[in-house]
Amino acid sequence: MTVGQRMGSVAAVNVGLPRDVSWRGRRIRTGIWKQPVNGRRQVRRLNIDGDGQGDLAGHGGEQRAVLVYQLDSYRYWTKQLGRNDFVAGQFGENFTVEGLPDDEVCIGDRYRIGGAVFEVTQPRVTCFRVGIRMDDPRIPALLVSHHRPGFYLRVIDEGDVGAGDEIIHVAAGPEGMTVAEIDALLYLPGHPRRQLVRALRIPALSPGWHGSFQALLDQADQPAAGSGNAGLATASPPPAWPGFRPLVVTETKPESRTVASLTLAEPEGAELPAALPGQFVTLRLRPDPDGQALLRSYSLSGPPGDPAYRFSVKRDPHGVASRYLHARVRAGDVIEVAAPRGTFTLDDGSVPVILISAGVGATPMMAMLHALAEQRSERQVWWLYGARHGGEHPFAAEAAALLDELPNAHRHVQYSSPAPTDQSGRDYDAAGRLSAGVFASLDLPRSADAYLCGPAEFLADLSAALVAHGLDPAHIHTEIFGAPPSQTPGIARTPARKPHPPAGTAGDGPAVAFARSGLTVPWHPDYASLLELAEACDVPTRWSCRTGVCRTCETGLLSGSVDYAPEPVEQPAAGDALICCSQPRDAVVLDL
Repeated sequence: MTVGQRMGSVAAVNVGLPRDVSWRGRRIRTGIWKQPVNGRRQVRRLNIDGDGQGDLAGHGGEQRAVLVYQLDSYRYWTKQLGRNDFVAGQFGENFTVEGLPDDEVCIGDRYRIGGAVFEVTQPRVTCFRVGIRMDDPRIPALLVSHHRPGFYLRVIDEGDVGAGDEIIHVAAGPEGMTVAEIDALLYLPGHPRRQLVRALRIPALSPGWHGSFQALLDQADQPAAGSGNAGLATASPPPAWPGFRPLVVTETKPESRTVASLTLAEPEGAELPAALPGQFVTLRLRPDPDGQALLRSYSLSGPPGDPAYRFSVKRDPHGVASRYLHARVRAGDVIEVAAPRGTFTLDDGSVPVILISAGVGATPMMAMLHALAEQRSERQVWWLYGARHGGEHPFAAEAAALLDELPNAHRHVQYSSPAPTDQSGRDYDAAGRLSAGVFASLDLPRSADAYLCGPAEFLADLSAALVAHGLDPAHIHTEIFGAPPSQTPGIARTPARKPHPPAGTAGDGPAVAFARSGLTVPWHPDYASLLELAEACDVPTRWSCRTGVCRTCETGLLSGSVDYAPEPVEQPAAGDALICCSQPRDAVVLDL
């Protein structure tokens, strides 16, 4: 490709403002509907005049100001799909162009079009809305698997553009990696290390894609890294065993007035596989031998290298499982346990570590603190903890002893309602709640990895406070009690409902258990996927493409097996399932 060469022309300039559309009984905000304009339009740093995006998390912004799609791909899809109803803007693009094929245009290439200059930053990120616009839910996956995604442009010089403008190549991107090549490197199996290194050398590559390729490179360079695609979903090692296995309770111990720890061991005395500090186990409990089993997940709180697992439970007056574990389970009892899981784990490195928790949220932090103490880590370690009073402060002596073993440890404990017997300076350091003001007064290090565990509001408030204090959001890791919030791009918010069986006639297929939601229902073949069943039950879910490409829906498959229809473009990590395109083969337990 020669600099100054004519590469094609603009067939149409398309714009459209976000609108609300109805989809499966829900309201979606989307800017996918674009219409050709007459005359010329001014292209600005963030948009074309008259254009907009409904979901700025996935589309738009400086790196994705203008979307390009090619007439050649229109002709290709006409044949592949047997359709002749396409109009300019059908794929949601701003520029419909003759020329600029995805397998020739390179990331970092620059073009002059009309009065503006543009730089190629990344392939299109496919999501379910292009499937809605095309009236074909397969489209997000087809764009990737057929190597025809289209691409985004950054505006270097603002100016006006119109149909008929020539496209002139003004600069070549370094490394010469095409849009199709970069798209396949992220989404399709393989991820060659040499190609990842090349991609990371392209300055024009958008930060999001740069981060994904760095995660894939880190995964390739770590022999113990998890399977799956770390560029799209957080990878963790495969579970140490499939499904549930019986473990024996060897000890129960009160940690506070409301929290108790239970230790589990292999009945024959063998050592259990090591867990990562911060992981959790899922239990299948049977308080009523004749009733339905209860599924509950609890963070491990003991030393990660121990031959047994310690987990800790807060007694909830209304919680059937927690009351059963506190009141009825004793040493010698047997519990069915799924292997340790979770990606909320302590990273290796030398940067300071900030561990922040409240109440029983201290449980995964204790595992991390044990790991740091066993390593005799010289990292700065900040232990920040909040409770109502000393009676509800679990692990107080244990945490203090571990912090004493670390040469650069700092402790700050706050009680919101100290009891008369609580002594300031001995039991706690200040009255009140952890807050942004506390972070400032302690002068927490800004180049740190922060780990937070607690209720949703606690996590949201303190994560925002850490960012305001100067921490990089990418280094703030959170673990929420219960099910995480839904991620449903563009869907209008509705009041949250407690998970429930789906409406209509009950199915007679395999049992589908949503572990975090405490719900088990039979599968009904009317649902196209486990995702659709979860949505019918108001189980919180996370998704974007709904066709097995983006991996946003990747979920722990605690037991059972699934079939895929359609097949995902790349298989999920071992022990996980892509719920957007899978159906249960037999009884399954999902970490939802």
